[in-house]
Amino acid sequence: MYSFLSLLFSFAAIAGGLILFRRWRYRRLNLPPGSLGLPFIGETLQLISLYKTDNPEPFMDERMKRYGPIFMTHVFGEATVFSADPDTNRFILANEGKLFEISYPGSISNLLGKHSLLLMKGNLHKRMHSMTMSFASSTILKDHLLADADRLIQLSMDSWSNRVLLLEQAKKITFDLTTKQLMSFDPDEWTESLRKHYVLVIEGFFAIPFTLFSTTYRRAIKARTKVVEALTPVVRERRKRSEIDGERKKDMLGAMLASGDQFSDDEIVDFLLALIVGGYETTSTIMTLAIKFLTDTPLALAQLKEEHDQIRSRSKPGAPLEWADYKSMIFTQCVVNETLRMANIIGGIFRRTTTDININGYTIPKGWKVFASLRAVHLNPDHFKDARTFNPWRWQNKSETTVPGNVYAPFGGGPRLCPGYELARVVLSVFLHRIVTTFSWVPAEEDKLVFFPTTRTQKRLPLIVKRREESSHCI
Repeated sequence: MYSFLSLLFSFAAIAGGLILFRRWRYRRLNLPPGSLGLPFIGETLQLISLYKTDNPEPFMDERMKRYGPIFMTHVFGEATVFSADPDTNRFILANEGKLFEISYPGSISNLLGKHSLLLMKGNLHKRMHSMTMSFASSTILKDHLLADADRLIQLSMDSWSNRVLLLEQAKKITFDLTTKQLMSFDPDEWTESLRKHYVLVIEGFFAIPFTLFSTTYRRAIKARTKVVEALTPVVRERRKRSEIDGERKKDMLGAMLASGDQFSDDEIVDFLLALIVGGYETTSTIMTLAIKFLTDTPLALAQLKEEHDQIRSRSKPGAPLEWADYKSMIFTQCVVNETLRMANIIGGIFRRTTTDININGYTIPKGWKVFASLRAVHLNPDHFKDARTFNPWRWQNKSETTVPGNVYAPFGGGPRLCPGYELARVVLSVFLHRIVTTFSWVPAEEDKLVFFPTTRTQKRLPLIVKRREESSHCI
């Protein structure tokens, strides 16, 4: 008993000493207001427990009321400055590679690979980011990506009957479209097998990055190996064909093989692996949340149906969507904007300071993490009236359609602006067109949003769907 009390006293003394030393050290710096919490643990437990509520930003809300839009805390083992200030967020995003550098959990870095676009730096990142954006440009979207999206979405919906888990269906659609864009593959048994491995890889993103302690992470590492084993022969075969007969398909793999950078097979595989993750997870979730918001807002759904029924009335039955159809989707774009505002899949971005930084009168020490919260800005009533209410009509107002880029930033910004931002908008618009003109639906059971570690629906949005000509009793 005496030994236990002695040990407990020693631990308390060490913890108290650490707190006093930390206060003395940081008092010399003009740090943002806030609390670093307990040694080692910080405020991590508070952050995780608060996000179990229905509030999309409980951790940010509580501290912003107390400290303002910029505050310090200590989460996931590191001192971190959080920002919900639009100008500060823009400063962080714009100074990527200068004052800040990327910083992601080890689990994500290990599973994506060191050659992924997410982890690239410097000139190589600039070149690859530019190449990726070129494959989702307006010209390519108009020439063939719109048609690919329309065809693959209809192909997937052909199998819908009675009850569907919308998130699962949306993920299949986005995976099929991404593999088509990157490697020119149409859906088949090989792509479906690859997708199942990807599901396991993504599950490991927020696991403890040690195979000994985490079954989820161990399973994700094995799944990543399977993905690499599937992609590597594809890359080798395409390289062989391009060298022998000059064959070059108009996809991302073809562009990488034809570039002057002489990428190795391993580099190309890492690059493709990460791009598939990006297209698969984020766009599919946005598609699902759009339907969730519309289902909960019948007036918006009715107006959206009216717009798309008018588009269909101008075309022959079964005709594919044309670029002019997409450009005529005025209210649809309001729905897209509002969905993106309400449902940032990633609440913000982490960066690490490369030097002491003075910003807004505060000093952020070198080596600290910063978190630019995009969602907290989007949900701030100072920037959007009734900010936590889904209201697509707000985007018809001149004041909101001209909102500054630092206030509305669903795709990030700066050198790491999401390269597929325009493609995501097109895919979501086409998906909305096909689902509202083909189906009526009601929720199969109550579902709600979850906001940590990413925004999603708790039960993958189960719906009872019927083709519109079959029933008029659904939504």
